Amino acid sequence: MADARDDGPILVFLGPTLRVEDARAVLDAIYLQPAAQGDILLAAHAFRPRAMVLIDGQFEDRPAVRHKEILWAMAQGIIMVGGASMGALRAAELGDFGMIGVGLIYRWYRRWALSSRIEVRGSLSALVPDDAVAVHSGPAELGFLQLTDALVDLQRTFSTLMRRRVISAAERAQLTTMARNMNFRDRTLAAVLGAAGWTDGRIQEVRQTAVYQKREDALLALHTAPRLAREAQMAGDQNSWTATNTFIRDLEAGGIDSKLVNTYKLNP
Repeated sequence: MADARDDGPILVFLGPTLRVEDARAVLDAIYLQPAAQGDILLAAHAFRPRAMVLIDGQFEDRPAVRHKEILWAMAQGIIMVGGASMGALRAAELGDFGMIGVGLIYRWYRRWALSSRIEVRGSLSALVPDDAVAVHSGPAELGFLQLTDALVDLQRTFSTLMRRRVISAAERAQLTTMARNMNFRDRTLAAVLGAAGWTDGRIQEVRQTAVYQKREDALLALHTAPRLAREAQMAGDQNSWTATNTFIRDLEAGGIDSKLVNTYKLNP
């Protein structure tokens, strides 16, 4: 039987957003592949961590990590931190339940969580759609090498170009719309600028000033994770948790023993 320990390790679910080598230079942690359904549950039993940092998640070949699974981890006393990519999205959705969000992308999702998904389907919803952090990446054997650019990174790049007077406000709006209309599997800075009629030479010049907000937010999450974990442990807040039939069925469908949900030792 496992339990969350004050001296347990920090686990980081990381993929295309940041190279593991760069991440290790910032935080001494156990680095795992992007999280999918069941991975948080299995990692908790395997490592008995004091905290988990969710950066990248899977969502195509495997079901995405469930909200209920994150709530389960927090009920065991595991501090959950999210940022940059799937982590920013889940932290914005679960902030009211105790998940800690870090970074600009998290704040975007948090700020427009209701207005973009419930009240309007207009300009605000276009700002931070769920696929705004999605990228196409290589296989695990290649370290989940990022093959396309995230919409949030492109938006930040276009805004920076406008502030530097490289492009006008109208051009920024045009490029942003073009990027939003592309499938995330095809979305790259070169593809957007090429479709807008830019020359290869000009595209190469702009590439040098591209903004990688996901990477910046990931580094921030790693820098602040130990402090956030300590502060959260001192606060001692812990949520109750109840399994649902749907959640149990999802685990079993993924070949995960649902008994793991009840054999984890809850903190007193």
